[in-house]
Amino acid sequence: MRARLLVVLLAFSVTAVAAFAWPLLTVTARERTQQLAIGRTADLDRFAGLAQQGDREQLVSEVNRYTTLYGEPVIVVNAQRQPIVAAGGISVSDAQVAPMIDAALRNQPAPTLDDVLPWSTSDVLLARPIGVGARVVGAVVMRASVQAAAADVFRGWAVIFAGAFVALIGCVLLALVVARWVLRPLAELSGGLRAVTAGEPHAHVRGREGPRELRELASSFNRMSDAVSEAAEQQRRLISDASHQLRNPLAALRLRVDSLAPRVVPDGQASYRSAVAEVERLESLLDSLLAMAHAEHTATRLAVDRDLDTCVPAVVVMERIDAWSVAASEAGVTLVTGSVDTSVEVRCPEHDLGQVLDVVLDNAIKYGGDRVEVSCGATAITVVDNGPGLSAEELPLATTRFWRPRRNGHPRGSGLGLPIAERLVTARGGRFSLQAGESGGLAVTVELPT
Repeated sequence: MRARLLVVLLAFSVTAVAAFAWPLLTVTARERTQQLAIGRTADLDRFAGLAQQGDREQLVSEVNRYTTLYGEPVIVVNAQRQPIVAAGGISVSDAQVAPMIDAALRNQPAPTLDDVLPWSTSDVLLARPIGVGARVVGAVVMRASVQAAAADVFRGWAVIFAGAFVALIGCVLLALVVARWVLRPLAELSGGLRAVTAGEPHAHVRGREGPRELRELASSFNRMSDAVSEAAEQQRRLISDASHQLRNPLAALRLRVDSLAPRVVPDGQASYRSAVAEVERLESLLDSLLAMAHAEHTATRLAVDRDLDTCVPAVVVMERIDAWSVAASEAGVTLVTGSVDTSVEVRCPEHDLGQVLDVVLDNAIKYGGDRVEVSCGATAITVVDNGPGLSAEELPLATTRFWRPRRNGHPRGSGLGLPIAERLVTARGGRFSLQAGESGGLAVTVELPT
């Protein structure tokens, strides 16, 4: 937008400067041409007057002095086209002079001189009849030089061009100032929008510059940012507070349910086990909600202040594989360690990366068949299983909160594990992606900035 605005302003500036400079150039050339014509016409009138008075000696003297002084040839002829005086090498037989003499003897109006320009070099012929009306007794013809006039026009044009250049520079500076004045608030608003998108709370723009409409827009943006931040904070607090408040009643409910185990009759065992499973599911859901609230809080904090904590991902990967080996063995799943690169550090604390790996390994052990391979390369951590995987339509939905695949026999979960892991990774500037494995199953890739 800045480039387009500057192009428009500069095009207008160039057009405006040209609109003022062109008439000045034309007037300068025309005025100097008129001065040349008036000066030479006065000289022709002087020579015609002396010839009409019959003062031949004075006429010859002045014509010779004029030619010597200005270097411009002059010829005076009588009505029979016979030279009275000729100076400077001009003659009646000259192909350009003869028509001028004939026109002057017929008392025809002299042609208008073309405007003298800086590059004009050709001399011009001027003629004046001797006498008036039908009593023309001769003619005076002069070959006038335009070099001095062209030099004057050049100097005048140079001044005009210099002034136009200075005016154009002023217009360019003014265009830059206007573009900055108009677009700087828009750039601040764009930066504010990026901050809000990144999750920065109460992202404000100054909005003290620019047109009144943009300043009002900046104020509206600040109010909107405050409202969005407050709503997000209230939502996070609601999830966190609700999870905390429900934990104690749920713990009490779990104790009461467990205490009923010896007293349940055989016919009620199936219902009892279902009730215990639902209580466990509620506990898992509350834990996931608390983890999601923590992940959202971490993302909001990192949007404002980048965390410089680092870790060696290979160390965290080996620790989590060891921690999950017992659960994998009980579930009949073989945990395989692939290639491990120990030379890389990533910008993520160990506990956050460990939480991400716990989510991914938990999902892989529960839903991923009987083999899970974990690799830690120089650019990414990859967890690949040989389970049923997800379809192309389900892959983009897997990181959506509370989404679970609708399949018969599929274990029921909270639907918050992968969204929590994805949020923790993206909050650190990384990428969390799901793809279909090369030989079936699901491949989870975690990339973090080094």
